[in-house]
Amino acid sequence: MIKVSVFSEEKAWSKRLKNSDIFFKKICRAFPKKYQFSNKKVLFSLLLSNNKNIKKLNKNFRNKNKSTDILSFPFNKKIKFSKNMYLGDIIISYNYLNKPKTQDLELFKQKTIKIFIHGFLHLLGFNHIKNKDYFKMLREENFIYKHVKSKIN
Repeated sequence: MIKVSVFSEEKAWSKRLKNSDIFFKKICRAFPKKYQFSNKKVLFSLLLSNNKNIKKLNKNFRNKNKSTDILSFPFNKKIKFSKNMYLGDIIISYNYLNKPKTQDLELFKQKTIKIFIHGFLHLLGFNHIKNKDYFKMLREENFIYKHVKSKIN
């Protein structure tokens, strides 16, 4: 079972997602079976942020003085699945996802789901440093996204 704790430091998120906690928990429940982690408690946190704050985190932890769409901080480099485990933290920037500002709610939600899945895979050890890793991660993202879309629409 996956449990995500959602926190927000950016008020604009609530204008697009009326109940972000339920939204992200629904996504997790719609993950394919292989990412459901049956008989385990898998926990991670999600911070809904903005460009200003994510830029500070990116500078402090990655030495990149710019904002970004998402940051993922895995708790462990190597995942050892146990009964109870904490995967880490994901931070998503509202400003990045809300471009263009004229986009409709459905497109905003699709982009949010996709970037959330991307961050989740980073917590599981996926990366996109090398081309072969990029394509492997992209395949998993698409696999999960299609599964989620079929369950929540």
